[in-house]
Amino acid sequence: MSDSGEHDRQFAAAESICPFCGVGCGIQYMEGGKATGWKGPVNTKGEICPKGAAAWDVIDHPDRLTAPLVRDGDVLREATWDEALDRVVESFERVRRAHGPDALAFFASSNCTNEENYVLQKLARALGTNNVDNCARLCHASTVAAMGDRLGAGAMTNSLDDLREADVFFLIGANPADQHPIIFRSYLLPALRAGTKLVHVDPRETTTTQAADLHLPVRPGYDIPLLNAMAAVVVEDGLVDDAFVAERTTGFESYRESLDGVDVDAAAEQAGVDPADLREAARLYGEADRAAAFTGMGMSQHHYGTENVHALINLALLTGNVGRRGTGVNPLRGQNNVQGAGDVGALPNVLPGYQSVTDADARARVSEVWGFEPPALPGRTEVELTHAAGDTVHAAYVFGENPAVTEPNQERVRAALERFDCLVVHDGFLTETAEYADVVLPGSLWAEKSGTVTNTDRQVMRMRPNTTPPGDARTDLDILCALAGRLTDLDFDYPDPESVFDELARVSPDYDGMTYDGIGTGSQRWPFDRDAGEGTAVLHREAFESGSKTAPFRIVDHVAPADAVEGDALVLTTGRVIQQFNSGALTRRSETLMRMRGEDVLQIHPDDADARSIEDGTRVVVENDRGRVALAAEVTPAIRPGTVFMTFHYADPLANRLTGDALDPVAKIPEFKHSAVHVRVASDD
Repeated sequence: MSDSGEHDRQFAAAESICPFCGVGCGIQYMEGGKATGWKGPVNTKGEICPKGAAAWDVIDHPDRLTAPLVRDGDVLREATWDEALDRVVESFERVRRAHGPDALAFFASSNCTNEENYVLQKLARALGTNNVDNCARLCHASTVAAMGDRLGAGAMTNSLDDLREADVFFLIGANPADQHPIIFRSYLLPALRAGTKLVHVDPRETTTTQAADLHLPVRPGYDIPLLNAMAAVVVEDGLVDDAFVAERTTGFESYRESLDGVDVDAAAEQAGVDPADLREAARLYGEADRAAAFTGMGMSQHHYGTENVHALINLALLTGNVGRRGTGVNPLRGQNNVQGAGDVGALPNVLPGYQSVTDADARARVSEVWGFEPPALPGRTEVELTHAAGDTVHAAYVFGENPAVTEPNQERVRAALERFDCLVVHDGFLTETAEYADVVLPGSLWAEKSGTVTNTDRQVMRMRPNTTPPGDARTDLDILCALAGRLTDLDFDYPDPESVFDELARVSPDYDGMTYDGIGTGSQRWPFDRDAGEGTAVLHREAFESGSKTAPFRIVDHVAPADAVEGDALVLTTGRVIQQFNSGALTRRSETLMRMRGEDVLQIHPDDADARSIEDGTRVVVENDRGRVALAAEVTPAIRPGTVFMTFHYADPLANRLTGDALDPVAKIPEFKHSAVHVRVASDD
């Protein structure tokens, strides 16, 4: 590994943003090689979580890529930038000539800046394809689809500040105490201490549950019966907001009639919760003057995830909990810029600002700025592109993502990665995905970046570099612009990230009027009102973002999970823990975080453990037709009977060897949260 230029690196404290979850906490370099918080727009007291405190650990890690790599046979060897970029250009041009532009795939990064993702999606469209996607497809695509369809915007309806005014928090499929700790500790917990009630719907008792007034341990895959039954109780008990329903909704009568057929007790039993607790939850939500719903991947990561979110939207409309402070439907986004990656158009069906690629007027508006018209045919999603590898998709550019860990049904995924004629991985480390690459381009990490990211409540914030990339590594924006300049005859010669952002603000209606100076060390929130000089905190006040004053009710019926659970099979559900993050490409390289949680465990209920002669700490095998993993068991009543839990942070054991790739028909999101598995003592082999 080259270490050229290492002695030239400078280190200085500059306000940046944490590279992990979607909260968007301010962090910066601290003398001595650590990260510390600064008083940012979200962490207003400078507070940070364990991952934020360990964020500097990876910056000087010995595994950092410091030179480009190209494959010769079975070996990746160091190369010059010219050789590496030439190989990318030659391969992509060859594929494009032979198979057309839709044989190319671009995986954008939810962990990289708005400016970088904007350039990448623009490059894809300049080459003639809408085959660009990001890992929002694997976390909240169904949330975005349902909320965009019904309300006109697929993001949090409210701001973190105003949500503290809620009388009731309804959290379903989310564990913010562990997954969004600063939101929980600095915004939700103070409200709970002041009297706000918390209803938590989750198959597990988590740190969030410990603060709850009521816990509904829903059976994975049965959120719709639970939500429909809650809506039926709201109607039965006369808790409908009649004025809101009359003025701001359509289709109420047919929706109400559908609820007449809901047997609340039977639906509660189907969902695995106590009917009395379900009724209490419905009354808490329905009687509140202001009730705020929060949703996470426990709702979205199903092959009917879009329908799950539609059922939640129904409940909010029924009670008038939209368009006011302390209310709304609020998805808690996973990565630090998963919201922004979608905002800037790193999705196969929309241009920047969520303008449909099929909208001729939108394409014309964009073409006035870009100098070319993007293609009109929607591209394929991330999982669909992987499935098509070697068949109709022959070359892929993977930017800052790790599908060899994060996508479901990993035996299939890894076979697909081998089938690409050319796989380019642009990253800071030799990830599990990079091991399959033909070209590896060494990029930059959070402390080496300049640009913006957009957090979970739509705040656009600036990152500033605390140091420079090591060795011959380059900043991500420089790499993308250099590649675009070689692959096209268009002008991708942006002098700095600010010039990219200025173009984005011209292209995206939501960002129109935003500027670097306006953001400063604070934030600007979309949708931004250029005339007023400020963003909109609470959406849908007088009209929905769709432009309509009304939003429709939607009848939602239960859909069975893709995996049948038969015999002694258990349901595997996956999720995050506070000490690790996403594929673990960064956090597993932190000595601090690995000391805190260095290996995964399988949570299993005592009843299920006793039936299989499993004791706490026993090494077990978890398997199904897709794969198998081995790990230690954690026997705990915190998980409901019939369900087991493990994270997706570790390459070994790799949870996604077991998960299925059945896709939601609308959002194309996989079903990570319900996989039938068999669990046995490992010594039985």
